[in-house]
Amino acid sequence: MRNLNQFPDDKIEREVLSRGKTVCGIDEVGRGAWAGPLVLAAVVPGDGMIDGVRDSKKISPKKRESLAKEIHSWATSIGFGVVSNSEIDEMGLSRAITLGSKRALIQVEQSGISIDEVLLDGNYDFLKDSKKTVRTYIKGDNLSHLIAAASIVAKVYRDNMMASEAVAGKYPEFMFESNKGYPSPVHKTALSQLGATPIHRVSWNIFQDSFPKSGQQALI
Repeated sequence: MRNLNQFPDDKIEREVLSRGKTVCGIDEVGRGAWAGPLVLAAVVPGDGMIDGVRDSKKISPKKRESLAKEIHSWATSIGFGVVSNSEIDEMGLSRAITLGSKRALIQVEQSGISIDEVLLDGNYDFLKDSKKTVRTYIKGDNLSHLIAAASIVAKVYRDNMMASEAVAGKYPEFMFESNKGYPSPVHKTALSQLGATPIHRVSWNIFQDSFPKSGQQALI
């Protein structure tokens, strides 16, 4: 069994490429956040591998930023699928992941690349109606260099969005620049005092049970 502390390799994607097929890896970030979007990234590999690429959660923010720049230079194509909090509220998380994946694939294919096979992190094929060959891998970002690369660029993309002036600057009491919309003491305190902002996922049970759905008008 592979040691999950090791860095992933590109064995899976090389096998696909050896058959003359195009491949991309997809991973998501923001699944467990209380606020902000879900972001999925689809990455088509370039040549070789990038040293240090692994599950984005195991890398420091500074290192993630550096690796993301390398991945953008290395990849043949990268697509992002952003699903807003209101879309998540409307359709639920599972359908939102499918929608984000499709949006990321569309961006890739708009660059002129037709994808034959997709490598997904996890054990559920949320692209089963896409007419593409899909492979799912539990802990895929520990196994596949390509999936790990997708996890890094998705994480950096979403983190920068949550830390931006348009988000963190608009709702300073929530300190989204540090918690990125995930539960934290500051985030919970702000919710208790101010209620949810327009970027919170108010369909989630936590807002039914613990926090008001709407905040002060000054926040909206």
